[in-house]
Amino acid sequence: MSFPLIYGCMALGGPWDRSEITSTQFDAAHTAVRAAHQTGFDLFDHADIYAAGKSETIFGRILAEDPELRQGIKLQTKCGIRIPGNTGPEDSPVHYRLDRDTIRASLEGSLERLGVDSVERLILHRPDPLTTLGETGQALDDLRSEGLINSVGLSNMTLRHVAAFQQVLCTPLTAVQIQMSLAHRDFVETQILGNQTEGTEYNFPEGLLTHCAADEIEVQAWGAMADGIYSGRQAPQGDRTAEATSGVVERLAERMNVSREAVVVGWLLRHPYAIRPVVGTMNPERIRACAQAPQAAEDMTHTDWYELWTAARGHSLP
Repeated sequence: MSFPLIYGCMALGGPWDRSEITSTQFDAAHTAVRAAHQTGFDLFDHADIYAAGKSETIFGRILAEDPELRQGIKLQTKCGIRIPGNTGPEDSPVHYRLDRDTIRASLEGSLERLGVDSVERLILHRPDPLTTLGETGQALDDLRSEGLINSVGLSNMTLRHVAAFQQVLCTPLTAVQIQMSLAHRDFVETQILGNQTEGTEYNFPEGLLTHCAADEIEVQAWGAMADGIYSGRQAPQGDRTAEATSGVVERLAERMNVSREAVVVGWLLRHPYAIRPVVGTMNPERIRACAQAPQAAEDMTHTDWYELWTAARGHSLP
């Protein structure tokens, strides 16, 4: 059975530029990856844009120095976002590309940087309105037939995207990644505010979670730690709601004998649709703290879960 959390590798490569990787950056990344692996994390999340490719490069060097680490872990990476001076030309705007050539070139670059022959899953990072689903789907099927990927995922997309890709893909669509956290609660707010004026403040793809559950598509939550504002990082000045929520988190953590990080991430795990949070801290202590989230979710009562939700909202449910 897979570990219920995913380790996000976005921060491993340092600045998002094309500067050289320093020994300090490598050592810090190696320490973080080793801590995650020893704690139980078995899926590591990458993207071609992370630190302009340096996150994948560092991870590849870690695997080369520590080949035993490759045993028992899976890798997923993402493609499709073109950032000037990163994955795109300096004189271009930020844009998205999911055409056949771009997908292949992006994956081949990721495999080279990671130093592996294949990845478990290739995730399309953002939708590209200028590329047909047929072209994108065929590109992904070709990569799978060549043994370069095992499955496909979608990121930051709607139920319509999921259903449409399922129609054109022969490759299994096994994951959807989307922003979800105690701070970014649209996935639950939209469930209860359908006929409320307040509901216009929230946006989450209608029916996405139930569809994924029915089709056994894993839902991965990026931003799961809510930037740490409830678990130790200073809340924005004057944000009394965040301060009050931090107090509830701390009280529940003490009662459950777990970390504050575990309570924040555990709030997602407590949801019945088996959400799999992505956590990306490089601090080994916080990595181990996050790993207590399954225990927090198990100990979290129905009332606890609603108390956290209400605190984060700043006012009562309707």
